This record gives sequence, structure tokens and C-alpha cells, in this order.
Amino acid sequence: MGTEYLMVAAIDFGTTFSGYAFSTRADFEKDPLKISANQAWVSGQRYLLSMKTPTTLLLTKAGKFVSFGYEAEMKYYNNIALENEMEDYLFFERFKMKLHQHNEKVTKEMVLKDILDNEFPAIQVFSLSIKALKDHLLDTLEKQGFTVKPGEIRWVLTVPAIWSDSAKQFMREAAIMAGLSDKTLRIALEPEAASLFCQHLPVEKLGGASKGFDVSKPGTKYMVIDLGGGTADITVHEKLKGNKLKELIKASGGACGGTSVDQRFYSLLTRIFGGSLLHELQKTKTYAYIDLMNEFEAAKRTVKPSDGDDSRINITIPFVVMNELCQEHHDEGLLDVLRGSTLANDIKGLGDKLRIKGSFFKSLFNDTIQEILNHIKDILKKPEAKDVSRLLLVGGFSESPLIQDAIKKAFPQLRVIVPEEAGLVVLKGAVIYGHQPDSISSRIMRYSYGVRITPDFDSAIHREDKKIMMNGLPHCADIFSPFLKAGSEVPVNHKVVEAYSTTRPLQDSMPVVIYYTENESAMYVTDEGCQKLGVLDVKIPNPSEDEHHLAVQYIFGDTELHMKAVEIQSKTPCSAKFNLI
Repeated sequence: MGTEYLMVAAIDFGTTFSGYAFSTRADFEKDPLKISANQAWVSGQRYLLSMKTPTTLLLTKAGKFVSFGYEAEMKYYNNIALENEMEDYLFFERFKMKLHQHNEKVTKEMVLKDILDNEFPAIQVFSLSIKALKDHLLDTLEKQGFTVKPGEIRWVLTVPAIWSDSAKQFMREAAIMAGLSDKTLRIALEPEAASLFCQHLPVEKLGGASKGFDVSKPGTKYMVIDLGGGTADITVHEKLKGNKLKELIKASGGACGGTSVDQRFYSLLTRIFGGSLLHELQKTKTYAYIDLMNEFEAAKRTVKPSDGDDSRINITIPFVVMNELCQEHHDEGLLDVLRGSTLANDIKGLGDKLRIKGSFFKSLFNDTIQEILNHIKDILKKPEAKDVSRLLLVGGFSESPLIQDAIKKAFPQLRVIVPEEAGLVVLKGAVIYGHQPDSISSRIMRYSYGVRITPDFDSAIHREDKKIMMNGLPHCADIFSPFLKAGSEVPVNHKVVEAYSTTRPLQDSMPVVIYYTENESAMYVTDEGCQKLGVLDVKIPNPSEDEHHLAVQYIFGDTELHMKAVEIQSKTPCSAKFNLI
């Protein structure tokens, strides 16, 4: 990455909220925690004060950028929606999860649907959003008097550790389209960034820790539980000497972040008011729908473990709009619809408020909490987690008192640590990662990587339906030949060299198809879960009638997969482009 950089700037691109932070190289050497984050996001709402801004993007119908974040929200539902001009614009929100839902088949051709189901290229939605954050950051630097050239900034972009290689490359491509330099851009894994940040925090900043019970002592083994808006991202680290970390268990998790609770609230509203009413509210009265979901977001953060049947959680609703829709869809007013609902004992209407029983409101979290607890239990059963003594909760959703209480009760033998401002830990940790990208000494491979080969057929081990004839001899088709196995501990910059040969005269390129699978014992590339990762297109230098032999070096252990190629005879480097998306 070079040593000429003057500043690290990190962009934490989240499902619900995004933000940026930065620090100069000189400041980092004096105080690693001297990290600046934008303090000027203006929400216009009393309940959404944040050092981050919503991951929402507003474009014209033709795809021209209008605004991002709080500004996009306010412009959309205070002006465009109220003026009924929605058809002239595209409005995207919470779209990061689409990369998780399509984790194994992310492509440049993917499209996203906006709030009115209009389609637009996904790569442009992500790129324009990253560009908005980058431009805002550069404006901030200029206003604060920083004289730094773009080439002197080392950029860091965060992604969940559970994402596939193709999803990571998608984010890199989007960032390059946004104007970030490919040469100075690093991809940071979110739980790793959080773990790095917590190494530098004093014990008093680690809620639940005590003197001598922090996570920065060499030999300490702890689980990092990164709970964001979209995903739960969980891994286990061991602290080594020299400010290094070692991954003990490969990252795992799933779509059980804060937005999964939002989806249950939406299902609850559908149960009361009907799907057609909710659909109309979302599509034609979008400003009212966003207001309602923002109110729920605020209530989510305030509900406490002690809230029971005698307590009520109040949510302000867009009464006039919803009352009109109730008359239109049900021939009765909103309060009558609530009274006639099967949930009338748990949810009552009073003026412009939904008054929800505390115990019932908490039940919306149950499935999500259980899924998180199950993930943690499964990891703790592994022998590598035997000496884990503490759980480090980070990410915006980990600030929920319900989440913290459930984890503490489920694992009373472990110390649960929640840093101050847990929602900013990944962002600030990404800055530290940018200054010290070699802080992670080794990682556990999530996948086996390999190629398809056709060896001689062996009836003792090969399936009969895979037998094919080549040059009059039986061979076995579709054999998966791994050059690195899932579950392997791999140091950073671990190199694996594979040799390939041309198959015809004057061959000028060689496509090497790479497959991957989480199955540690996959035999065929057609096995369930074994998929094509991408094609490495190697250009042959000086093609001729002779056979050319190539050595491809795969470099593992970083947050991304890298590769180089060389022609063996002449030792000439080959141009090699790996297309994952």
C-alpha cells in the first residue's frame, strides 16, 4: 500500500446508517484514538440524532444524483411525496442487504428496486452512495483546513466478514466508480475493525469490563459479536503480542440484525390493517410510511427488559393518512379497526398514538434474539472457542438493552463487554485498520478454493455417472481439486502456486475457472454448495506453436483474494484479471 499516505479515511457503509471517519498519520502515531467523525448530519427529526446518516439515496428518474442520507429522506417525503411527484424520482433505502441476499451470485448486472419498485443498476446505486459520502468527507476536510491531495489518502471501506468474495469485489468496483483509488483502497471486515478499535480503548470505556479484564492482554480469547442493521457477524479472536490479532474461528452469522425486527413490525401492521392498505401507505403516502418506521426505530432503542404488561410503548402514527386509508379499505376509522383486531388486547389506539403492551412489543425481538443466541451457542461448542472468556458486543443493534440482557442471561459464565458508542466502533476501527493493515496475523478460511479437473476414472471412488471417455480412456468429469481447504488457518499473504499449461498452438489466453465451497469434503464441482467463484483470464506472452507453462500464485489471508501469474519458461509476468462479478 506504500508509506506515502498522510491520512486514513474510512467509510462504514451500513444497512440502516452510514458514516465516515478519518485521522492523520501524525495524529495516529501520537494517539490512535484521535479519530474525527462527521458531527454535522442534520436529521430534522428529534429522534434520529446520529453521527451517521441513513443509507438512503435519492436520484432523478434518469439516474442523476440528487441527495443522500437525511437530506434525501427530508427532500423525498417533505417535498416530492407531498407534491405527489414520486414518479419523477428514484428513492432507495436499506439496499445493502441485497448483497447478502444475493451473496453467492452478485454480478455487475444486478438491479435494485426502489421504494416504488422501479429498477436501477445496483452497482450505480452503491457507487453513487459511496461517492456522496466521499464528497461530503472531502468537503469537511476542506472546511477544517486540511490540505491533503486525493493520492495522499488511504481509503478503507467496511464490509461484513460473512460476505462472499464476489460481494467484496462488487463493493470495491463500486468504490472505484465513486472515485476512490484502487491502489489505496482497503476492504476492512467489520468485526475485525471493531476488535482492533477495542484494543486501544481504556477499560473504563468498555462497559462490563473491569480492571485487568479488558481485551488487550496477550493470550486473551474473546468473541466479537457485530450486530448491525442487517446482519449479525460473529468471529473469535486471540490477542497476540505486538498489537496483533489472530482469528480462531471463521466468521459466521446471518440476516438477524435490527431490520429483522422492523420486518416483524411491518408484518404486525399487515395483520391489523391488511396488506393492501400497507402497500398503498408505502407506495403512495411514502412520507407517512417513513415517519411511522422512524417512530418504530426510536421505540426500538428505548424498550427495556423490565417493560411488562403494565407498561405501554407509545408510537406516534400518521393518524390522518391512516384513518383515511382505513375508511377506504375497511369502511371504518383507524380506531375502530384497532378495536376489532385480534390484537386489541395488546395494541390500543389513543389519539395519534399506538399504545403497545411492553411484553408484546418485546416479543417482536424474540425470533431475532433467539437466532443470535443460537449462533453464539454453536460457536462456543467448537473446540477452538474453549477458552473464550468474554463476549464483545459492537454495532448499532448491540446498543439495545433487550439484546444485552438476553445475551447476559444466556451466558452468565462469560463477561459481556459493550464499548461506549458501540454503533461507531466499526467505523473508528476501520480507521485504525487503515493505519495498521497488518494487525491481523492470520485468518480462518471460510471456503475451500479449487479448480475442476478430469483425472483417470477410478470405479472405487468415482461415481459411475461421472465417467467420460477422453482419447479412448475413461476419465472422471467435474472433480473438485482444492488448492486451499475451508477451515485452514492462513497467515496474511499466504501464497499457493498452481501450474497450468496451454492446450493448443498459438493460444493467447488461458481462462482458469475457480470454484469454491464451504463444504470441507466436496468431491465434485456439481456438489450442492460448490459454485463457480469466477474466471481468471491469464494472457499468454508471445504465443507460439510451443506449449507454454504458467504459474499462478494465489495470495490468501487478506480481506480479499489476490493473484499473480508468470510464464515459467521466460519468467515473464502475465496480465491476469480475475472476474468475480
